[in-house]
Amino acid sequence: MTSSPATPSPATPTASLATGQRSLGVPADAADAPGTAPGPAPRFPLWPPLTGGCPVTSTDSVAYPVEVDYAYDELPADFFATAGSRPRGHERWAPLLPPLYAPGLAEGGTPLLPLETLPLEGGVWVKDESRNPTWSHKDRLNRVTVSAAVGVGAAGVVVASSGNHGASAAAYAARAGLRCAVVTSVDVPPAVDAFLRAYGATVLPVPTEERWPLLRRVVERAGYHPVSNLTPAAHTGHAFGPEGYKTIAYEIFAELGLAPGSVFVPTGYGEMLFGVWKGFTELARYGLVDRVPRMYACEPAAGGPLAAAVRAGVPAAHVSPGPTAAYAIDCAVGGYRGVVAVRESGGGALLVSDAEMAAARDELARGGVWGEVSAAAGVAGVRQLARGGWAVEGPVVCVSTSSGFKDRDLLAVPATGAVDPGDWAGVERRLRG
Repeated sequence: MTSSPATPSPATPTASLATGQRSLGVPADAADAPGTAPGPAPRFPLWPPLTGGCPVTSTDSVAYPVEVDYAYDELPADFFATAGSRPRGHERWAPLLPPLYAPGLAEGGTPLLPLETLPLEGGVWVKDESRNPTWSHKDRLNRVTVSAAVGVGAAGVVVASSGNHGASAAAYAARAGLRCAVVTSVDVPPAVDAFLRAYGATVLPVPTEERWPLLRRVVERAGYHPVSNLTPAAHTGHAFGPEGYKTIAYEIFAELGLAPGSVFVPTGYGEMLFGVWKGFTELARYGLVDRVPRMYACEPAAGGPLAAAVRAGVPAAHVSPGPTAAYAIDCAVGGYRGVVAVRESGGGALLVSDAEMAAARDELARGGVWGEVSAAAGVAGVRQLARGGWAVEGPVVCVSTSSGFKDRDLLAVPATGAVDPGDWAGVERRLRG
């Protein structure tokens, strides 16, 4: 289902300046001529979204993603200055997003909170993405990807996910009146299963190695639109999805009035890392900031395909992840988007241990922000560099991606035992503890 809808009228709140798709992979003009300069990046129409990556530059071993391009010169000069007068949600930033055909849930607008426990020059701030409609950053992506599904006239959407992505896709599909299938793992926690089904999603638990093959069959045979990755060689993800994450950069700029020196991002496939980086590059394009922050990917030490790719100087890498509590960002394969963000910003790819993430999670909770283990990877990354004596350019922003309710081991923690209200000595012991 690849019909090409008309772009909404500029008079509508969903007016988009998106003009097409551009490959992040650049082909060589002549593969047999050493030293030949690379040719221009291939470009494609805006519709249909290229959910399988670039068909020109991708190979059997590397899948290159595409990004969305815009008529940047047509943006009103006061667009960012007047952002606060527009409604909350992606509508606020609609010209710099793909067309928003699906109704929203007031995504975005999450708080930027100071983290006083980590004194660094310029200050440290936490962008608390648990305040989104389904309690995670994935809502920013799925407002855009479900809009793409509406735009191509798909019967529904399908996603491979163990939690955040699936719940978010299910919520936005329900809002848009679309069906949603979530291909998940056989050990999906009951709480996550209930979360998905509450939105009317069809939950399909299968062994991990079967998740993506089944997703591709649902796309091919049922006509569902994929809102997660289709390519086994390397992650490309949805062409439109990372555009939704640009709004994090816009919001940080609106609150701080400048670009931070460094941004630390919990990283799985690198889509949010890339989106935030791209948002700041757009702000720099308009002369609103004088720098693009250094982007730091923070991956579980048990895996880390992006860190492996950066070390090896390759577009993407495969790893064999070990056990980790950070299941939301536990990935075996990386993608080129993350490499671009780290390389172009002069940042880095960090590996953080479960112990470091758990300590960071507790640190955030003591400051009033309750995130899952994965969500604390950014704070863990800053702590790791600070302990190692590395200079971290400030101000620093750490993205906390999702609510502590998403942790798989949550239900395994014993509930607090009852206290006898008549036993004041026992109450005092609790208070002192």
